[in-house]
Amino acid sequence: MHDDERVSDELEALQAILMEEIKINCDESGQAVGLETEIHPWTALDTETQYVRLTLEVTLPPGYPDVRPNVTLSNPRGLDDSLLTSLHKEIEEKCSQNLGQPVIYEIYEIIKERLTNSNRPSVPCCICLYGFRQADQFTKTDCYHYFHSHCLAGHLTASENIFKEEQDKLPPWQQTATFQALCPICRASINYDVETLRTADPPQELEEAPRTFQPTPELRVLQERMEALYLRQRSKGGIIQEDNKTLLLTEESNGESNANNR
Repeated sequence: MHDDERVSDELEALQAILMEEIKINCDESGQAVGLETEIHPWTALDTETQYVRLTLEVTLPPGYPDVRPNVTLSNPRGLDDSLLTSLHKEIEEKCSQNLGQPVIYEIYEIIKERLTNSNRPSVPCCICLYGFRQADQFTKTDCYHYFHSHCLAGHLTASENIFKEEQDKLPPWQQTATFQALCPICRASINYDVETLRTADPPQELEEAPRTFQPTPELRVLQERMEALYLRQRSKGGIIQEDNKTLLLTEESNGESNANNR
């Protein structure tokens, strides 16, 4: 498997622990040059409560373990950039501390522990754009995307209504028999009972959001700048307005305003 006995022993141990979860990559001569494995949180055998994941890819350069391995964290799900940045830093430190010793399993354990401690989506729901609080009810799709159950119910209901409206416009021979729900992010097929999802409470952050819009001081400053820009452009005759489908070109610089159909 590898010329260096330290590396061969490490890879054999990893295969014994992870079994089919790990893939060893070899070159044409059969020499191990890297590996990859998908890592989930520790949840015993309950895979339904694994809400985050990522793929660990390790390339073994010539001279490993006396040379640091190349580590890539790919395909993250439910993890924000700050956590990934922190993971990269911790892995770099571990590689530096263990130079000269096999370190792949320790990298694996670092990631496994961090995913277990962060086993809740840290990305926002892409439907309402609010995050997930502790009391929120949310749904993880098979493609590892996350939505508040309440939000997903609304999205699926609206999608099915649009589907039916579009089908009604088609001749019978072109109509599709059934509606297939799709993930709002990756468009993979998903199947959920909308009535069950609809029983979930709305997101807590949505419930606490103010019901009336209050512009921030920053927005008011921007509004004042846009107003000044509008007045300046109007004074130069460069404003085009839409009024009942008619475009109006102003020529304030000549003291007149002419309407031109475009």
